[in-house]
Amino acid sequence: MPRTPSPEPKQDPARILVVGGGYVGMYTALRLQKRLKHELRGGAVEIVVVTPDPYMTYQPFLPEAAAGSISPRHVVVPLRRVLGHCRVIVGEVVSVDHAKRTAMYTTLASDEEGTGPAPLRYDELVLAPGSVSRTLPVPGLADHGIGFKTVEEAIGLRNHVIEQLDIASSTRDPAVRDAALTFVFVGGGYAGVEALGELEDMARYAAKYYHNVKPEDLKWILVEASGRILPEVGPEMGLYTIRELRGRNIDVRLETRLESCENRVAVLSDGSRLPTRTVVWTAGVKPSPLLAATDLPLTDRGRLRCTPALAVDGAPHAWGAGDAAAVPDVTAPGKECAPNAQHAVRQARTLADNIAASLRGAPLTDYRHAYVGSVASLGLHKGVAHVYGRKVKGYPAWFMHRVYHLSRVPTANRKARVLTEWSLSGLFKREIVSLGSLERPRAEFELAAGDLPPEDPSAPPSGVPKESP
Repeated sequence: MPRTPSPEPKQDPARILVVGGGYVGMYTALRLQKRLKHELRGGAVEIVVVTPDPYMTYQPFLPEAAAGSISPRHVVVPLRRVLGHCRVIVGEVVSVDHAKRTAMYTTLASDEEGTGPAPLRYDELVLAPGSVSRTLPVPGLADHGIGFKTVEEAIGLRNHVIEQLDIASSTRDPAVRDAALTFVFVGGGYAGVEALGELEDMARYAAKYYHNVKPEDLKWILVEASGRILPEVGPEMGLYTIRELRGRNIDVRLETRLESCENRVAVLSDGSRLPTRTVVWTAGVKPSPLLAATDLPLTDRGRLRCTPALAVDGAPHAWGAGDAAAVPDVTAPGKECAPNAQHAVRQARTLADNIAASLRGAPLTDYRHAYVGSVASLGLHKGVAHVYGRKVKGYPAWFMHRVYHLSRVPTANRKARVLTEWSLSGLFKREIVSLGSLERPRAEFELAAGDLPPEDPSAPPSGVPKESP
């Protein structure tokens, strides 16, 4: 009787590990789902995304979220919904040993389990952890500074600004009032200028509802170490932005640095001392610290050394893009692509295509871009833009800003929700309520529970009457 040949052992799928769920991580995984559709269905490929948050934050909308023009939940894109063919792990990669094709990661359950970081094997690595705020050793910054990089920080800053108006309205101490109504923003890039413009606009509107606070009582200071702001829109539009801000009584100080903010006093390099309860730090970003915990080649600035094809130089099967990667700009020899959202989204498409081509043995494509331009919002109905060589300002630039970012925000669901909110905000008045208690929702319960006397172990449970003697 002939022997039946034994079935061949099933081969493990090729695992693509995507570290990070930001622009590069989400868009790369999203495109890989389409490019590797047949491989995913057949079980030949597996895509794993490890990210600290279960959502991608569309950062250009953070200023409008802080101003209340967009709800916080519409600024983020849930990864599990858009990456239905990927395995999403909410956790953090703490180190990468690419020589062994292994990443160590933790999850929300790691502390409860007491097991520490767990290993995760991979065949292809996409390292896109993004960036973190670049801070300087400024005395008091860690204690009093406020960042503006996450949706939590944006909403927290909105609540904080409205809370300062409440403090100023209720205090009888002129020094407390002056400090509450002084807002210092450090950094003249996109984040700083747009956040300042939107929040000043919102606070000026909110001041109308306070009987003893006038818009002119608020002091807004923008501190920039260089001699210009918004360099992306060009020198002419940068000068226009300065004139626009100063026309709104915003104090723009160029070639000035924050030297200290101890004891709630902002000390500037020009000798100014500004009592303030609000210091917003938006002075640039730096690559994620995770890169230093890998065996991959880095540049002097701590970014991944990549080729124009977005492969990590000298490290086969490793890829990088976005803020964490130093990608040569083939359109400007000798320079690198700027770490901004425009490049990150475009690089993600090329990156996903090259990974798919690599798995199929096809040639890779270099990342090449055509400069479109830059747009920035300066508050409601105000903006600047430099698009296709044309300079636009005022309402047209603000409108272009909204149209551009509406076209770029992922998923039709998010586009519809954002457009609906914009439409409604044009018909109704702004919301000026501070919900600071959301940042610590258990505070009231903790206070109530703390006032109770220690429970008698022999006492009956709450709600059960005691027996008569």
